[in-house]
Amino acid sequence: MARSYKKNVVITDKTQLDEGIFSMWVRDEEITAEAKPGQFLSLYCKSGNRLLPRPISICEINHVKGELRLVYRVAGQGTEEISGYHIGDSIEVMGPLGNGFPLEEKKVILIGGGIGIPPMLELAKQIPGEKNIVLGYRDTTFLKEEFLPYGKVYIATEDGSLGTKGNVLDAIRENGLEGELLYACGPTPMLKGIQAYGVERGIKTYLSLEERMACGIGACLACVCKTKEKDHHTNVNNTRICKEGPVFSGEEIEL
Repeated sequence: MARSYKKNVVITDKTQLDEGIFSMWVRDEEITAEAKPGQFLSLYCKSGNRLLPRPISICEINHVKGELRLVYRVAGQGTEEISGYHIGDSIEVMGPLGNGFPLEEKKVILIGGGIGIPPMLELAKQIPGEKNIVLGYRDTTFLKEEFLPYGKVYIATEDGSLGTKGNVLDAIRENGLEGELLYACGPTPMLKGIQAYGVERGIKTYLSLEERMACGIGACLACVCKTKEKDHHTNVNNTRICKEGPVFSGEEIEL
């Protein structure tokens, strides 16, 4: 069950992976024990003029050390502040939040695009069975090598500097990849394409939505998306990404 109270965790490791992209490990055995691939933490800044937390997906889970890895891109003042924290610093968090990916043992294709790549790493480690992993980048290829032990990795880059020139669907088609299940996280245009691809081929999809959030616990209704069916409580075609998501079946939502 998702936690809805704040807690201080300690930063145990922090590195810069690329321009504006940072990796940070935090330690808390209780939070780590409950974490699942696809969930996220809400991080609170120390600065008093930034009250809302920053949601960051869980990249890796180390149950032995009781640590979680967060990989994030600096996108504003909040994440810029967090990128300046150091090993040994404490940071206030809430989580793990949201619903993660269901783990089904089928022939799967895992798809990550941009900053949607990090949450696919723990999924690649935990999901059983045969895996093809497709990663889409604008140019630089952070985390690529870390996926190699868990499946066959295919790359798509916008400029064609590595792998397929184009997007993740171009890479899937170019390499003739087939699967019984699609898991994806990335920007909405990418997810719309994967959703349509799954419908076209009758392949079940699980999509993790990237969305700006406010409270992170479903109270403020700032991060809703449209559903194909009406919610039986509210009788509207909306659902909360932070609470009912961020992972949804492609059959549930409209993008």
